[in-house]
Amino acid sequence: MASRMGLIGPVVVAVVVVFAALLQCTAAQTTHVVGDSTGWRLPSGAQFYSNWASGQTFRAGDTLTFNFGAGQHDVAEVTKTNFDSCSTSNTIGSVITTGPANIVLNSTGNFYYICTFSGHCNAGQKVDINVVSSSTTTPSTPTTGSSLNPSPAPTAGGTPNTRNSASSLAAGFGVSGIFVAILTAFFL
Repeated sequence: MASRMGLIGPVVVAVVVVFAALLQCTAAQTTHVVGDSTGWRLPSGAQFYSNWASGQTFRAGDTLTFNFGAGQHDVAEVTKTNFDSCSTSNTIGSVITTGPANIVLNSTGNFYYICTFSGHCNAGQKVDINVVSSSTTTPSTPTTGSSLNPSPAPTAGGTPNTRNSASSLAAGFGVSGIFVAILTAFFL
């Protein structure tokens, strides 16, 4: 009995460390499906994507997923000037022509995305993303921009992964809770 009592302190410390690590990992990244179920298409109103973005919190390390069909739309990162004027000249990086497209937000600041198809940007198919650091809500100047990655979007059962921080956090608590229960049963 005395040897079991001597293990309780180190076990508690280990459980707390593991729990903190799991919590940190599960709340770190979010996949944002641009336009939610509407996807990346000609919007119903010129402010559709602006309104969508204003309801999101984009953090460094998050991923944007643009859902669109090849030949119907594309995604290009542009400067603020080109975003405001819907100019398709001098895009930042390559234009992504196959959806779904994932873009990893590698740094903080504002990033501007448009569809380069004729008239689409002017109709409102453009989005301004304000990325904040993962530990604060105050934006800073971008350093390396975003990472364009036209790989398929993460899916589960054929639907886009729209996991948010709250559901990730809940999953983390679930895994941590099971881990704590196992350790407690084993050592007590």
